[in-house]
Amino acid sequence: MATIQADATASSAIDPLAIDPLAVTPLSLHIGAEIGGVDLTEPLPPAQLAAIRAALLKWKVVFFRDQALDHAQHVAFCRQFGPLTPAHVVFGGDQQYPEIYTVAKHRKANSKRDQVVLRPWTGWHADITAAINPPSASVLRGAVVPPYGGDTLWTNLAAAYQALSPTLRGFMDTLRGLHRFDAPSGTYKTRAYDEMVEQNVLITEHPLIRVHPETGERVLYCSPSFLKSIVGLSPYESLHLMEMLFEHAVRPEFTVRFKWEPGSIAFWDNRATAHLAPRDIFESDFDRQFYRVTLMGDVPVGVDGSQSVAIAGKPIEAIGE
Repeated sequence: MATIQADATASSAIDPLAIDPLAVTPLSLHIGAEIGGVDLTEPLPPAQLAAIRAALLKWKVVFFRDQALDHAQHVAFCRQFGPLTPAHVVFGGDQQYPEIYTVAKHRKANSKRDQVVLRPWTGWHADITAAINPPSASVLRGAVVPPYGGDTLWTNLAAAYQALSPTLRGFMDTLRGLHRFDAPSGTYKTRAYDEMVEQNVLITEHPLIRVHPETGERVLYCSPSFLKSIVGLSPYESLHLMEMLFEHAVRPEFTVRFKWEPGSIAFWDNRATAHLAPRDIFESDFDRQFYRVTLMGDVPVGVDGSQSVAIAGKPIEAIGE
């Protein structure tokens, strides 16, 4: 499925701030809005689905509070927006609900964590960009939420692109980047973890600037954890351009920070955002248990109309119906 199942013309014609009975409250200038007046445990009427789709395209990530979803309801809510992916193409998922990926705090400390060089963009990523057809969107549910700490941040990569100079935008419109799946820096890894990565190699060459399939926006398609080099540049040029772009992409004015509560839901456009999982939770004794479902995506297209090219690994395939 090429896009989240929404007609782009219809979606763009809907003002997400005017749809009754949903209340859409923006959280920052460029990204993030809370949506109220909706019960995600039940099938949604077409008007509410259209309003959520429109808000997602406009604000890039939308949040819901006080939603007591179980696994089946989580999957059912997501299916209203299109076909779903397997939980994780590298690590698998829940046996009973193969669409559900468990996002838990690793209680065992990583002995190498203190050796990681932390930069402003360390840990930022979009989901599974090493695949030829990364998920179009992700829906994360907070089940066990710490009383404080463990916030998540998102950044608007379309706004980041527009904030660059016209000269640099024109240059980057012609470039392509090599994405490889590796564990983000500072994460806890075991031998079994490494073996799963080695057995499920994912490498793809994507346009550095992606054209969003629904909004037509140009997006700085840089996933700091997975973009490894820029094609056609020397290693020195590639490294320094990537570091400049990564630092630019996570500037505070493009971001929103979300404080989780039990029953919170985050629904983000994976084609136009990157996000940062929290590191502070490892410094506490609090448990943190979340669950994620992802929607099928398309093959990215660059400014010149060229598509991404798979170097290693198979496309993500839809699961169930």
